[in-house]
Amino acid sequence: MKVEQIYTGCLAQGAYYICSEGEAAIIDPLREVGPYLQRAEKDQSTIKYVFETHFHADFVSGHLDLSKKTGAPIVYGPTAKPNFPAKIAEDGEIFTIGKIKIQAIHTPGHTLESTCYLLIDEEDKPKALFTGDTLFIGDVGRPDLAQKVVEDLTQDKLAGMLYDSLRNKIMPLPDDIIIYPAHGAGSACGKNMSKETSDTLGHQKQTNYALRDITKEQFIKEVTDGLLPPPIYFPENVKMNISGYESLDTVMERGLQALDAEGFEAAANATGALILDTRSPQEFAKGFIPNSINIGIDGSFAPWVGALIPDIRQEILLVTEPGREQEVITRLARVGYDKTIGYLKGGIESWKGKEMDHITSISPQDFVDNHFPVENILDVRKPTEFQAGHLETAKNYPLDFINENLSELDKDQTYYIHCAGGYRSMIFASILKSRGFENVVDIQGGYKALVETGTPTTV
Repeated sequence: MKVEQIYTGCLAQGAYYICSEGEAAIIDPLREVGPYLQRAEKDQSTIKYVFETHFHADFVSGHLDLSKKTGAPIVYGPTAKPNFPAKIAEDGEIFTIGKIKIQAIHTPGHTLESTCYLLIDEEDKPKALFTGDTLFIGDVGRPDLAQKVVEDLTQDKLAGMLYDSLRNKIMPLPDDIIIYPAHGAGSACGKNMSKETSDTLGHQKQTNYALRDITKEQFIKEVTDGLLPPPIYFPENVKMNISGYESLDTVMERGLQALDAEGFEAAANATGALILDTRSPQEFAKGFIPNSINIGIDGSFAPWVGALIPDIRQEILLVTEPGREQEVITRLARVGYDKTIGYLKGGIESWKGKEMDHITSISPQDFVDNHFPVENILDVRKPTEFQAGHLETAKNYPLDFINENLSELDKDQTYYIHCAGGYRSMIFASILKSRGFENVVDIQGGYKALVETGTPTTV
């Protein structure tokens, strides 16, 4: 028996490959299915089942492509109603894979169809539980994402279901089984997930606030308290996971159109496509195509795309580091942004000679020596980060809500922008630039670097 967690850091997402005696199963696959096919081929195994713990909101699953390429049925838990052929498991139903078994355990709460899968080994002993978004390490799934699915369904009702699922279905299981969740720290599917990506159930009973001996009313209050609005792309990803989507092969073929500078400019003018520049923040600042948005590929790329580009069907033209085009298109497709229509061949170097824009980026010491104190300091970190400590005169404008708050800013003012380390501030600055704000200054290294200079803060 082999159990492999395939963890994707930029999405904080865990998929799982399980095999025994020449048969394999995949749980919650990502959009690109090649890695799963390669693992099965290496093990000389046949993928027998594709298990889905629920209809995911934060990424587009690879269930359809994987089923099509392997012939393996897609399995959902009770109450799931996908718009494509699938096996809807009964609560407690058992599936065999070689000499092991996987049992479906219906655990509504995060969503109505949420189902965990219990791995039972060759000796008929429970070994692991794949919990999807029902139980995380240190947290549980948020209960507000599915509340519009059924009339009169509220987050409190879902939270109550989650309380019952945890206590009646999961907590009675042996303490030594391994909990394998679908997400870890950084995912928006929970509030306070651990950076650890697996743990024993027994240890979670001791440390996870949601598994304490509390009443259902206390549980509902704690689980729903402090929930931030979900990213805007979540409902669109749910629809794609329920209804279907284009094959990733088709998405890649359309996106991998190499355009020279003239062709790129013509495509941008003809389509109104968004120009997405995925280079590092400081490279972007030195020079970029006017009206480009910078979201660096070497960061939490896909979640920020989903949070900041309102239309999931928006056509996109890419500027990347040469050789990384396929990676970028794949990572866009993971969150349902399938309409990439080409990329700048040769990267930004091929644009030289045409109109360029730039963003002033200064060191923290330069800011302290020549600009501080100023009134127009924009701290674009999350409210919780800001509350933990900030520059005395800074104002909190979280990047997450830039589209909602942009009208509060004055294009005639100069704004000094920082985040925690420099990634989010350049995204924020690039969006301001694209909306006609000419006087934007990025502070390199963010709050951490500013603190190191001795800049006055609130803590």
